[in-house]
Amino acid sequence: MLLAELRGKIENKQAVLGVIGLGYVGLPVAAAFARAGFRVIGGDIRAERVALINAGRSPIEGDEPGLAELLAEVTAAGRLRATTDYNELKPADAVLINVETPVDDDHRPRYAALKAACRALGPVLKDGALVIVESTIAPGTIDTIVRPLLEECTGRVTNDGFYLGACPERVMPGRLLSHLRAMSRVCGGSTPETAETMVALYRHVVEAELDVADPVTTELVKTAENAYRDVQIAFANEVALICEVVGADVWRVRELVNKVPSRHMHLPGAGVGGHCIPKDPWLLAHGAAGKAPVRLIPQARLVNDSMPMHVADLTLAALQAAGVNPGQARVLVLGYAYLENSDDSRNSPSQALVAQLGGRVQEVRIHDPWVPGYQGELLTLAAGCDAAVVMVAHQAYRQLHLPELKAMLRTPVLIDGRHVFERSQAEAAGLLYRCVGQGNNRA
Repeated sequence: MLLAELRGKIENKQAVLGVIGLGYVGLPVAAAFARAGFRVIGGDIRAERVALINAGRSPIEGDEPGLAELLAEVTAAGRLRATTDYNELKPADAVLINVETPVDDDHRPRYAALKAACRALGPVLKDGALVIVESTIAPGTIDTIVRPLLEECTGRVTNDGFYLGACPERVMPGRLLSHLRAMSRVCGGSTPETAETMVALYRHVVEAELDVADPVTTELVKTAENAYRDVQIAFANEVALICEVVGADVWRVRELVNKVPSRHMHLPGAGVGGHCIPKDPWLLAHGAAGKAPVRLIPQARLVNDSMPMHVADLTLAALQAAGVNPGQARVLVLGYAYLENSDDSRNSPSQALVAQLGGRVQEVRIHDPWVPGYQGELLTLAAGCDAAVVMVAHQAYRQLHLPELKAMLRTPVLIDGRHVFERSQAEAAGLLYRCVGQGNNRA
C-alpha cells in the first residue's frame, strides 16, 4: 500500500488502527480514535486489563474526566476491541505503540517492552502499514532500534514495505483526554510524506497545532521538555532548602519572583515522580552517547531524588522536637500516588519516603484515597500516630479538618511536603507544623 492510498483511508476514516499498550496513554488514544469514527484494535499483554476494557470498564481508577464514559460508549458501539493476541492486529493500517520505556539503575534505557512489541508486531504487520511510536524514547532510538527490528521481523524495508514515525504523547494523569485533544504534537516521520500522513491521522483527535519533523528531532523535543521541567523543579527545591537555612518562606519567595515578566519559578516539594520526569532526562542524556558533556541534568536528578529523604529528616526532627523518640513513633504518610487525584504510583516519592523511614520509626502507615490497598479511613489510620506527613496534594487532604486530625494523633505533628496547608491554619489547630521550604522548620 502506498502512502497516498493510506492517507486517503485515514482521511475518510476507513483505516483500521492498532494501539499496542492500553495504559495511561494507549487507552485514551484508542478511545479517542474510536470516538472519531475509526475501528480500533487495542493490544495489551495483561489479560485482566483486556477483559475490563472489552466490558466497557476503565482500568484507570484516578479522577479522569470523561474517560470511563467514553470507553463505555466506544466499546458498546463496537469501535474499540482489546486483545492479547497480536494476530488480531493483521488488518491494522496504522499501529501506535505505547509501551513502557524505563531506565535501569545505571540510567540506561531499558527497551525490553518496546523490542518485544516490535518483534511481535513484525510478523503480522500489514504491507504498507504505518507504525508510530508514541512512547518517549532516547534520541536516535527509532533509527538504531525500532527501524532495524521491524525490518528484520517483517523482511521488508522502511518506506517501501512499511512506514515509520515517532509522535510522543504529551498527556498527564488526571487530564488524559483533555491533553490529548488540546496539547500540540510533533509528528516525526522517516520521510516528510510520512510526517504529513501522521498529521492527517492525528488531526482527527488533536485540535492543537501539529508540527512535522524527523524522528530524532521529535525524540529530542519530548525528552528535552521533560528534562527542562526536572531542572526547573530542582532549582525550586534548592531555593526551598536555602530558605529553610536562612529563615525565609519559599512559597512567598516564589510568589514574588513570578511577578517579574518571563519568570516562572516552579513548585518545590517532596519529590518528583511518575513515569516520565524521573527517567526522560536520562533518556535525553543517553542521546549524547558519551560524546558531549552532560552535567546539569544529572545534578537536577540528584536534587529531586533527595527530597523524600529531606522530608524524612524533617519528620524525625519534628518528632524529637515534640519529645518523641523516633524509634518508638508511628507515622502516617498521606498520599502514595505521584500526582494529586490520581491512582498512578509509578516512581512515587512516597515510596522513597517509606523506605527512608523504615527501620528509623516503629511503624509507617499509608493512606491514599485513589491507590488500591491504601484507601482506608484516614482518621482511623491516624489514631495513635505521632506524625502525619502530607506527600500528595490530593483534594481530599485539602479538605481535611485539621482539628479532627489533631484529635486522632497521639502526638500533634504535621509535616507538609506540598504546602497543602498554611502554617497559621495548622498551628491554630494545635499542630506542630513543618513545611518544605519554610525557615522555622529548625526551630
